[in-house]
Order: sequence, then structure tokens, then C-alpha cells
Amino acid sequence: MGFGLAGCASPSAESGAGGAAQGWKAGTYTANVTGHNAPFTIDVTFSESAVTAIDAATSQESLGVGASALETLSDQIIEYQTLDIDSVTGATLSSMCLQQGVRDCAEQAGAADALEAAPGPDDSVEASYDADVCVIGAGGAGLTAAIAAAQAGAQVVVVEKCGITGGSTNVSEGALNAVDPERQQKQGIEDSIEQFYQTTYEGGHEQGTPELIHYLTDNALDSVHWLESLGVEFKEEVGSATGSLGEHSHYPATPSGNTYIRSFEAFVEEHPDQITVLHETQAAQLVLDGGTVTGVKAVHRGSQDVVVNAKSVVIATGGFGANVEYRQQVNDGVWADVKLDDSIGCTNIKPCAQGEGLKLAEEAGAQLIGLSDIQLHPCGTPGTGLMEDIRTSGRNRVFVNKDGDRFVNEGAERDTLCKAIFAQPDSTYWIVVNKVRYPSETEPDSNGATIENMLALGHIVKGETIEDLAQQTEMDAAKLQAAIDGYNQVVAGEIEDPFGFTANNTADEQMTEGPWYACRKVPTVHHTMGGIRVNVSSQALDASGQAIPGLYACGECTGGIHGSNRLGGNAIADCITFGRNAGAQAAQHAGA
Repeated sequence: MGFGLAGCASPSAESGAGGAAQGWKAGTYTANVTGHNAPFTIDVTFSESAVTAIDAATSQESLGVGASALETLSDQIIEYQTLDIDSVTGATLSSMCLQQGVRDCAEQAGAADALEAAPGPDDSVEASYDADVCVIGAGGAGLTAAIAAAQAGAQVVVVEKCGITGGSTNVSEGALNAVDPERQQKQGIEDSIEQFYQTTYEGGHEQGTPELIHYLTDNALDSVHWLESLGVEFKEEVGSATGSLGEHSHYPATPSGNTYIRSFEAFVEEHPDQITVLHETQAAQLVLDGGTVTGVKAVHRGSQDVVVNAKSVVIATGGFGANVEYRQQVNDGVWADVKLDDSIGCTNIKPCAQGEGLKLAEEAGAQLIGLSDIQLHPCGTPGTGLMEDIRTSGRNRVFVNKDGDRFVNEGAERDTLCKAIFAQPDSTYWIVVNKVRYPSETEPDSNGATIENMLALGHIVKGETIEDLAQQTEMDAAKLQAAIDGYNQVVAGEIEDPFGFTANNTADEQMTEGPWYACRKVPTVHHTMGGIRVNVSSQALDASGQAIPGLYACGECTGGIHGSNRLGGNAIADCITFGRNAGAQAAQHAGA
């Protein structure tokens, strides 16, 4: 994937009178680029002396990631009238598309030399900050902790190494597991907190810490209500995330986990006197005074030293799935027979999920536990590992191998799915769907993606018939037809599935009509269940189980909650539930 430019248009407005020798050629110019998710156009409007507008409205870049970078950089170019702007860490590809597209338009307008010579913005930060609570990481867990601390009366500083907020939550599907009688009873779903606890404990191969699991399952619904208090709207019906082992996954009404982040960002903007977020700022060391954590030393944009003096520190830096060297070093658990080298991608945003928070905590005396408990997800894109295009979550889809045979219960746990995939030819498979799941090629799915864009990028294959699809994917047409027929018989209740799939009478439909779509998938590193040892107050613990004064942790950087396998939909529940807990506890310790 990369960016490209082609077919630059003539000005769509008449050039200004002085545009030839003295000024720029006023007008609107266009560059066509290929973004991270789909091709789009950038229209840039110039007067005779200034950039007046940048329009990238046709972009399909991810909300909170690429889309955020496009908006940020466009604002900077217009405000400072310069092309000397830094890429946004965490959204480099989208940044490059915007920068190159605007530069190309500037060349058409005769403005490139002047804009490249103009100085860039000064984004330096203060040398020191004082706070009640310092949160390291502005992802889902970190922002939750920051807001919860502020709601408890604390002054909060958040340090975030990327140029965007939201971290991996931005690119998640947003599923949040919680027992919710109000929604579930309307759907005829029988559930209970005890059942939720048992599936989480047993789904984690009975390796999770019972009191932490109880805290998660007991308080997850309160997290739903807390999010609703911040303006998040959830769908009225709950569903099943991939590997959730239950129907209690809450999905936001608008696509993806970025919905949560937008609400968090709105809260931060509304409380500037309580919460300060320092982007492009990498935490380097915890400050200790007699064994008590009293602040954070950080570096802004790789050169400017920053100190945050704080009475409490919350580590919320996510996992280490994107750190190939580290994950191989600790991989002696469930995937010990699989080389987790760079041939296997990661669903997380690459600059994130590097595990720096674990090192910070360990240097301060915290114990790290369960590091070998690494989760793979079956929805990886070959070559990158990102979760893109047709997703494995939801219903009305069939998994088949390269020959066209079904080989697994599509509703099984994620580790079961991935083990079955590794056993297939070339350790890959196709997810096959049809018009049931995508009745329109232009209507965005629950993740904001369209079949039209997936086809334009060459990420999926389309066939009007099963035979057509089989020919294009080089599958055996008879085997693929048999796989679809067998699945349909299970959905119709005519046979019992040999792989153990149980159909849902209200959610599953028989797949009979084209067009058909297939997307190739591979296992990818998705979540690291191990990390900083914590108690039910989110305090970081040492090897003897003693709390380290002033140090808290929440989210994927912690260990002990999910055991050796995390259920789908439990990550967001963890981030929000323990993030709220960590923020409130840190504020209390700070005397807020």
C-alpha cells in the first residue's frame, strides 16, 4: 500500500489576473491519491497569495486515525501557509497522501516553492507540568482513566507518543461485552453475570485471576451506562463478537471504536482546565521518591525533555503485539510452536502496542505476568495483519480453505479458529459472504467499509455465481458449493453441523443468491493478555503482591484478567471498566 498521484486536473476556477509573474495562479486544483483504505481526491483552493481551502471529503481513511491526520495537517497548512509540517505519528501513510497531494496542487498553482520555504508551526511544549494524575497513553483505557480522574476532581496530564488519540481502540470494531437484561430480554437472550464470569474464566483456559474477572463482569454494564452518559449511543440489539462465546456484545450505533474516542475527545475539549493532552510525547521514565511514583519524564518529538510532576501515575500504554522482537522473546506459551516473527502481522497501529509501559512499570518494581499469553485473531490481512475489508465478526459468513472446504466452527474461540487455520494449506483461508451480508456495494458496513472500495483496492474477489467465485479464487467449485450447501442446511435446522456451529434463528440466514464475495485472511497478532500485575483497585503490584505507591495501570498493558485467551468483546469492556477504576483510584490517592 502507498500513495500515488495521477490525472491532475486543470483549475476549476479562473486564474487570478496577477497569477502569472507576481502571484500564484488562483483557483482550485485537484490531485488523485490512493489512501490507506481507498483512492480519493484532494482539492486545494488558492488565492493569488494564500492557500484558502483544502477539501479531502471523499477520503475513506479510518476515523480517528487517517481521517484525523488529514484534518490536522490541513488545518496546519492553512493556518501557517506552509508545507513544512510533520507527519502525524500513527497515521504516516495518510499524512504522506495529504502532504504530497497538496504539494502537487501547489505546483500547479505556482505556489510550491513559497510554501516549502515558509516556516512550519512551533509545536513545542512546556518543560514541566504539575498534575494530580499523569496518564501515560491516550488510547481507550488511558482516556477513560483521565476522564474518570477528572470527574473525581483531579487535574490530569496525559502523555501520548502518537499524534492521534485513541490508539488501538480507534481501529477496533467497538464490541463491549456486558450482561444487559434490558436489551437481552427483548431479544430472548438468557444470560447472567455468573454465566459471563464462567465463560470468561473458562474461555481463558482457567488462567485468569478470579477477583479481576469478577470485577470486570460485575461492572461492565456500568461501563455501558457511563459511556452513554458521555453521549455514546449503542445499538438496541446486542450481538456476538468473534470468539465472544455469548450474545452480550454491545456495538456503538456509529461504526467502530472511534465512536468512544470521539466522545472522549469532546469531554477533553469541554474541560481544558482539568485535562491536558501532550501528543508526540514519549514517556521515558517514571520518577520515584523513596519507592513512591511521583511523576513521569518524557520526550517531545524526540528532542525536548518534559517532566510531569504528579501524585499518581496511570500506565495505559496498550500491549506489545507490534513489537516483533519482544513477542518472540516471551512466546513460550500457547503459540510456542508458531514463530511469531514479522511474517505474522499485527492488528494494532504499528507505533502503538510496543510494550514500553511494561518496561516503565518493571523498572519501578512492578511484576509482569502472563507474557506468553498472546492472542491471535483470524481476521488478519495478508502482508500487514491489519483487520480490514470483510470482517470475521458477525453472522452470515463461511470460512473455507484454499480448496473450498469448510474446516471449522466459525463461532469458535479465537485460538481454536487460528489453530484450525494454521492446519490448512499455506495457513490461510477465505471468508465468503453474499448479498445477505452486503445487499449494496455502496452502502458502508458496520465498520464504514464498502464493497465498492474493497473491489477498487483489489482486496476482495467478486463472483456472480459460486462457480464464478471458485474460478477466480482457484477453489474447487464443487467443494465450495458443498460448503455453502452444508452451512445452509445447518441454518435451516436440517442437520447438525459436524464442526459444532449453532445457528441463531433470528440472526442467521441461508446464503443462496449472488453476488458472492471472498476475502483472503490469515491469523494475526491481536492482543497480549499478559502485562503489569494489578489488583482490583488497579494498583500495580510487585512480586510479593504489594502495591507500588502512586502507580496504577489499566487496559491491555495489564495481566491477569483474560487468562491465556481473551474473549471477543472483552477488551473494550476491560479498557472502560478498569480505566474508570484506575482513574478514580488514582484521583483518590492524589487527594483530589
